[in-house]
Amino acid sequence: MRDWISLNMTPFVGPRASAKLLQRFGSAENVFHATRSELESLRLRAEAIDSIQNKEFHDKAEAELEQVKALGGDVLILDDGSYPFLLREISDPPITLYVRGNWQACFDAPCVGVVGSRKCSTYGENASQMLSRDLAKEGICIVSGLARGIDSAAHRGTIEAGGKTIAVLGTGLDNIYPKENARLVEEILESGGAIVTQFPLGTPPLRENFPYRNRVISGLSLGVLVVEASEKSGSLITARLATEQNREVFAVPGNITSKNSFGTNYLIKSGAKLVQQWQDVVNELPTDISSEILPPKIKKTVEEKPQAELLPADLTEQELKIWKLLSTDEPTHVDDLVEKTGYPVGDLLMSLLGLEMRELIREVTAKRYARKI
Repeated sequence: MRDWISLNMTPFVGPRASAKLLQRFGSAENVFHATRSELESLRLRAEAIDSIQNKEFHDKAEAELEQVKALGGDVLILDDGSYPFLLREISDPPITLYVRGNWQACFDAPCVGVVGSRKCSTYGENASQMLSRDLAKEGICIVSGLARGIDSAAHRGTIEAGGKTIAVLGTGLDNIYPKENARLVEEILESGGAIVTQFPLGTPPLRENFPYRNRVISGLSLGVLVVEASEKSGSLITARLATEQNREVFAVPGNITSKNSFGTNYLIKSGAKLVQQWQDVVNELPTDISSEILPPKIKKTVEEKPQAELLPADLTEQELKIWKLLSTDEPTHVDDLVEKTGYPVGDLLMSLLGLEMRELIREVTAKRYARKI
C-alpha cells in the first residue's frame, strides 16, 4: 500500500507515466527498486526519475494513509479487489483512489454520470435534478463532479430520491471545492453516497486537475448524460472521454438560441442518445441491467397520468391556478402572477409559500418562481 501511495504522490509521475512503469515493472514496489538506466529506458522526465530514485515520499505515504483514515476515508490501489472494475478497464486508470463514505455499495451499483454547465439555466438545473432523481429511484448511482450548476443539481436530485451518488473531486479528499458545497458533501455521505478522488490530501483545485477528474467520472459510469454545455464546456471533454472509454453518451436537447444548448445539441447531431425521460437512459444500458428495471414500468409508462394529476389532492383552487401558470423552463416574477391571476399580493405570496413548502415550486431568484415538477 505504501509504495502505491508514494508513487501516486511522486512529482512528475502522472497516470500515463504510472501505467508505463507498472507495465514494465509489474508493481509499485518494483518501480522503486528499478535502476536509473531501467527508468531512463522508459523515456521519463529527468525530474520524475530523480523523484522515484530519491523515494522522497516513502515516509510521507504512511502518514498520508493515517490522515485519510482519520477523515473516515480509505485508499484503494489498482491491484486491489475493491478497486472499481469499470474504472480499471480504461487506459491509464488512476493507480490510487481516495474514498470516503459508502463507496463499496456505490461501486457495486450501475452508475451513470451526469454533467453539465456550471452557469446553467433554470431549465438545465430542473432537468438535471429531475432525471437524476428518477434514475436514482430505479437503483442507478449518479456520478458527478460536485461543481456548481448541473453537477450540484444531479447530486441533490439523487439525495431527494433516497438514492446513492458519487462526487468525484478535482482536489484532495480534505479540500472540498467549491467551498459552498461542503454541506452538500455531508448530505451525500449521510444519504449513503461517496466522495472519490485520485489526488493526495492537500491538493488544491488546480485547472489541470479537472480533466483527470472527468476521466474518473466517465470511467466509473456505464454512460454519461450531458444536460447543458456551451461550445467550450468541460462537459464536452467528459463526453469525448466517455466515447473513448466505450461508454454510452446521452444528451438533453435544449433551446437552439441558448449558448448552453450548443454542446448538447451538437452531441445529439453527432450520435448521442437524445434524452427526455429516465427510460431513454436505461434503455441503452446493458441488457442485464435494463431488463431488471424496465419490464415493470412498461404498462405504467403507457398509462402515464397527466402531470397535474400527480399533485396533492388538497391543493386549493388558487394554488393550482398559480402552479399551472409556472414553468420548469423559465422563472416567473411575482408581479406577472399578480397581473395574470388578479389575486392580491398577500394572498399570492401565501399560496407561493405553501407550494414551495410542498416542494412543488422553488424560488429561483428574488420573487421569481419555477415549477419543480
